[in-house]
Amino acid sequence: MHKLPDQTMDDQTHQFVVVGKVSAAFGVKGWLKIQSFTDPADNILHFKPWYLQTREHDHPWKIVKVLGGRAHGKQVVVQLEGIHDRNQAELIRGLDIAIKREQLPDTEGDGFYWIDLVGLKVTNRDGVLLGVVESILETGANDVLVVRGDKERLIPYVVEQFVLDIDLDAGSMTVDWDPEF
Repeated sequence: MHKLPDQTMDDQTHQFVVVGKVSAAFGVKGWLKIQSFTDPADNILHFKPWYLQTREHDHPWKIVKVLGGRAHGKQVVVQLEGIHDRNQAELIRGLDIAIKREQLPDTEGDGFYWIDLVGLKVTNRDGVLLGVVESILETGANDVLVVRGDKERLIPYVVEQFVLDIDLDAGSMTVDWDPEF
């Protein structure tokens, strides 16, 4: 499984996958600190073009060109076309960075991305519908599925112990989980 965020955005024709966020200005020449959701963090630099969130309802994403970038500690720093000073950089702090779903490399064999799990119907081994995968939490030890149905359930993503089967084509997941939990 490839770890990318489970957050997707749709426009009229494309599905966008959020791969990072502008976290701060970096220096005085318009460079930006980016919180990357890719693993490793600097993999975000391999995706081109980027789509930057806007604050416009009718046009939520705009294409931006990355002029340069590099790893910087646990984050990445980049220079975007059209951002020339710290004031301009500060204006886009907090905005999401996305790519189109089709920009992601194909997975091998049975591989998938986290975003592929969001929306799957989750049933237990007895056929009881527990809900739908809403998101995935990264906890450090085991990732956790957030399943929302009649109530919210947090199910550890542990294959063969709790997660028994994933059928992306059918849009379903089978888990070993007591519906009372």
